[in-house]
Amino acid sequence: MTIKKRYYPPMHTAEHILNQTMVRLFDCERSFSNHIEKKKSKCDYKFPRGLTKKEEENIENKVNEIIARNLDISENFISKADAEIKYNLSRLPVDAGENFRIVRIGDYDECLCIGDHVKKTSEIGRFKLVSTSHENDVLRIRFKLQ
Repeated sequence: MTIKKRYYPPMHTAEHILNQTMVRLFDCERSFSNHIEKKKSKCDYKFPRGLTKKEEENIENKVNEIIARNLDISENFISKADAEIKYNLSRLPVDAGENFRIVRIGDYDECLCIGDHVKKTSEIGRFKLVSTSHENDVLRIRFKLQ
């Protein structure tokens, strides 16, 4: 699996941290859909309800806490057989290949990824949760970096 998507690295890395924060706070899956841009981005989650203002604040605070830890971002490659044991490969194309790139954000997150990232979380800037909405069991989180 080679790099195919060119995202704005700070925003894309923030998306990884947001995803892991959602997993840890709400025991949900990572976003099933996202749109990552330099000015603002969004992630969609399968989620049974909208968020409270307090939950939104907790998400924003946790993401910024992780960013402030100045964690190293690293990558390595593993075989498809090893990836199948640890990761959900259902969203990958059939022709994804036999080696997969794993991106790690310190001790906080690791996942399969084909995008660009910063080298340390301190390069991201401040995460700002702009808004959330909920419709048809989909929670949309809109965010930007400051």
